[in-house]
Amino acid sequence: MNEISVIISRLSESFLLNCKLFALTLIFSLPLGLLIAFGSMSRFRPLRWLVRTFVWIIRGTPLMLQLIIMFFGPGLLGLSFSWPGGASGRFIAATVAFIINYACYFSEIYRGGIESIPKGQYEAGQVLGMTKPQIFFHVTLLQVIKRIIPPVGNEVMTLVKDTSLARIIANKEIIMMAGEYTNKGLIWPLFATGIYFLVFIGVLTILFNWLEKKLSYFRT
Repeated sequence: MNEISVIISRLSESFLLNCKLFALTLIFSLPLGLLIAFGSMSRFRPLRWLVRTFVWIIRGTPLMLQLIIMFFGPGLLGLSFSWPGGASGRFIAATVAFIINYACYFSEIYRGGIESIPKGQYEAGQVLGMTKPQIFFHVTLLQVIKRIIPPVGNEVMTLVKDTSLARIIANKEIIMMAGEYTNKGLIWPLFATGIYFLVFIGVLTILFNWLEKKLSYFRT
């Protein structure tokens, strides 16, 4: 019984790394995704195609490959830049890779939401003398949020599970920790990790359902 409690304690500690990676990715990728979306909709054609090409590359390659390139790339390319040593360097590299990856996915969700708003609303705002920023923040933003909540929710739940990929560059998250016990002949810790993810995603499901109901007065 004591051994079981020790294993659960170590799994819980490792899951904190998953949670930290999840939180940092959301905090930075959501606003970055909006900036990328604006770039992909820019009227300046070179900027628009540059941003869209970058998004295409990120969305078209595996996150696992991006993690490897992000962590080992500077050294392999002989760059003067290098990540900090030890676990902190591996975690920072993983966080940067996750932020870039998810910002690109969120940018396409934002772009779809913004472009789905009828142009007549923009024209009506201009007739009333509103500037483009005023139209965006006071007329379209809440409607866009209402429309993108379901796809953003799906991406957020995918992010929870994707945090386990951080182990590819030796971040000791919960799956990697469970794998150490599997190598010793204990299989149940690996299955126990599913409970952590199920509970986390269950909480997120409740949260996004609540958000959808709060924004239900925007009938689209």
